[in-house]
Amino acid sequence: MIDRTQPTIISMDLAQKSEAEILSVANPLMDNLMDASTQVDYERHIRDFSDRLKAQLNKERLTDICQEYQSTKGFFADREFVTLFRRPDSIAIIWKQRFTKQAGEFVAEMVLIQQGGKYLVDHVMVY
Repeated sequence: MIDRTQPTIISMDLAQKSEAEILSVANPLMDNLMDASTQVDYERHIRDFSDRLKAQLNKERLTDICQEYQSTKGFFADREFVTLFRRPDSIAIIWKQRFTKQAGEFVAEMVLIQQGGKYLVDHVMVY
């Protein structure tokens, strides 16, 4: 049975967007996240987060994360789109990510939702 009292997280227009349209939303969001974490700018880093994700990351934790990856891996370098996954309530986007200090390829991922007409990041990770 469908619970109609719960708000719908994603509107049909996000689910119906082409891959290129989704990337035109996701890439600038990821660019901002990476630049803000390079600068260790908490307010800018969380500006496009869902409330759920904001509640999981405080300023001190972001500072710790940034200091750790910058000391071991360096800074974010080039990023290459790999694929996206369409889910009932979100879109997961996966990129191949490189760093300036550490060789190899890493995974950058973002979960994108739409709430109240805004596109928001509901999960993000580089590993």
